[in-house]
Amino acid sequence: MVRLRDLSVTFSGGRKPVHAVSGVSLEVQRGEVVALIGESGSGKSVTMRTLLRLHPERRTRMGGQVQVAGRDVLAMPARELDDFRGKVASMIFQEPLLALDPVYSVGAQIVESIRRHEKKATAAEAHQRALALFERVRIPSPERRLAAYPHEMSGGMRQRAMIALALACKPQLLLADEPTTALDATVQIQILLLLRELQRDLGLSVIFVTHDIGAAVEVADRIAVMYAGRIVEEGTARELIRSPRHPYTIALLKSRAHGALARGARLETIGGAPPDLSALPPGCAFAERCALATDACRAAQPPVVELAPNHRARCIHTEAAAAIAPTLVA
Repeated sequence: MVRLRDLSVTFSGGRKPVHAVSGVSLEVQRGEVVALIGESGSGKSVTMRTLLRLHPERRTRMGGQVQVAGRDVLAMPARELDDFRGKVASMIFQEPLLALDPVYSVGAQIVESIRRHEKKATAAEAHQRALALFERVRIPSPERRLAAYPHEMSGGMRQRAMIALALACKPQLLLADEPTTALDATVQIQILLLLRELQRDLGLSVIFVTHDIGAAVEVADRIAVMYAGRIVEEGTARELIRSPRHPYTIALLKSRAHGALARGARLETIGGAPPDLSALPPGCAFAERCALATDACRAAQPPVVELAPNHRARCIHTEAAAAIAPTLVA
């Protein structure tokens, strides 16, 4: 469904170009859920938006190969791109209150989307589709909520409405950009379970962006860990959690509050800060925060090491990393 090859995204307009994504290669199969995890600024959302080519054209330079459902996204003309968005690939944005238009009811926005992509659909037919979608995502009193404006809904209800809008035109690929941000714990679990249920029922391919490695494990078949615009480790959810081999992945696991409390240990933090993306170092971007870093790490980009089938890490110290990995992650 998705094939990225050596993707790079650079933003200009400031004093120096910002290299937001550098050399990302990733594949997503049909019906598969892949999670992208990492700190803010690691390139997760930029990668997602590139799949729909949502970046401003004038100040963005994109390179590499981006294929979705066999189509070359970077080469699409504007008209084809308009048909592609929503129909082939659709996105659940981080903050639905900002993503939804405040001057139209939520129902009107869903009806407009359906009629834009399905020319023969009447307003009444599109309304019935929207009503069915609201029922599918379990919004109470769906008929009344279709007439509501975004600000009249709770955060959890807005997120469900955003999911309904993303599914309105029956896409093959769903991009979920931190869909549980700013929601309380109970609602987060409900949204995650709903997404997994919809994915299975509809046979969707899903890319799920999150800061929470625990949430990634709950919904994803595979996990890709991003840092400073690169994928530093990738593997099945089970393999990556049980046998992490990149120091950054290990640091993310150790910083999980639930895991630390389960071991009766103090919560660990990741020292330092991510590098400036306008002045990336020649070597491993994580070296200045890594306890295992050597001069070789700082001198050149580490190669990708194949650890097992479907498990790889961009690190020259994968064996040493095994010794500091947590033995149990709750």
